[in-house]
Amino acid sequence: MSIFILMACSPTHFLSFPFLNNNNLPFPSKFLSKSTNSQSLKPQFIPFSIPITNAQITQNVQIQENEEVPKFKWLEIKQDNMSESQKVAISRLPKTMEKRGKAFMRQIICFEPEKGCLSDLLAAWVKIMKPRRADWLSVLKELKFLDHPLLLQISELVLLEESFEGNIRDYTKMIHQYAKLERLQDAENILLAMNKRGLTCDQVTLTTMVHMYSKAGHFNLAEETFEEMKLLSEPLDKRSYGSMIMAYIRAGMPSKGEELMKEMELQEIYAGREVYKALLRTYSMKGDAKGAQRVFDAYQVAGIRPDIKLFGLLINAYHLAGQSQNARVAFDNMRKAGIEPDDKCVALLLATYEKENRLNTALDLLLSLEKAGILVGKEASQVLVEWFRRLGVVEDVAHVLRECVGNVPAS
Repeated sequence: MSIFILMACSPTHFLSFPFLNNNNLPFPSKFLSKSTNSQSLKPQFIPFSIPITNAQITQNVQIQENEEVPKFKWLEIKQDNMSESQKVAISRLPKTMEKRGKAFMRQIICFEPEKGCLSDLLAAWVKIMKPRRADWLSVLKELKFLDHPLLLQISELVLLEESFEGNIRDYTKMIHQYAKLERLQDAENILLAMNKRGLTCDQVTLTTMVHMYSKAGHFNLAEETFEEMKLLSEPLDKRSYGSMIMAYIRAGMPSKGEELMKEMELQEIYAGREVYKALLRTYSMKGDAKGAQRVFDAYQVAGIRPDIKLFGLLINAYHLAGQSQNARVAFDNMRKAGIEPDDKCVALLLATYEKENRLNTALDLLLSLEKAGILVGKEASQVLVEWFRRLGVVEDVAHVLRECVGNVPAS
């Protein structure tokens, strides 16, 4: 019996080597000692249509010599041995693809795990056809286009190949893919492997990690990663700041996110539209009218024109806070900005008036909308019907409004 590292075709085989220790890492205190337990998170894996039955990579695995994985043999695949779907896939390969790329794609499309290991397939292609980086990129692009189930595995294996000349962006893309699948441990391992290859983490990579941690609910890891990012020589950009603001929002700390946004503004850096919207939504859903108005104002200072969704969130904040006058100001400002109110905004304003029992003001609003050619929609109409029902005048008032507005449903 001999002891050696088994090189199989697991999705994370090159990430389990013992040389990835704390001394090799850019930030050893975090990325190992606080590593995320992927099993406890129970990530959702994308099911493969091709069963992967080869052994997983582990360190110092003991195996019997007669239990080795079959060696892959590069053989030309005959048409008679292909399924119809394989024939169709091969026939649709781009005409502009190099012959060596097409040869590799045929092998991947017809690959069967029981006949050998995926890593051996790549090694055979490298040995026989000497691919260049352009060839690797062409193959990966086609696999992505086909949404091939082996794309992620092959992408990992490709990072090991000298001829691929992998750079930091290639590793960052892999981290991003794992983040989308909620495979935090695999993403962290890619980060370690990247550092082992002499590629130091940059702002883009760490921003991806902040997004990943915050989406998975690991706020402390997101915050630590952001603090480490601030130690880099380059100044933070709006994406890096935005990732941490989103982390604060997801952690239920919008005020911290707003503080960071003000820090950005002092440097004349402004967050993206979606970040402002997420922060405003958080304040809006809590009924924090002052917070919502501050973010709304900051949004305009950033030079971004508010849309109907932003106005709707602001009106909702005033609705929940029971401030009908301010809600009406926001509503009128929306119309002055040339934005026609939708049914949701009208319903929110009517509901705010209902809270304060301001029926006459609500009727004045409806008349002004009718003069402007704006009809009351289903949601706003339902607010009116419920309000009139509680007043015990639903039939009489609904009849009048049906003539004036034309869209109030019968009770």
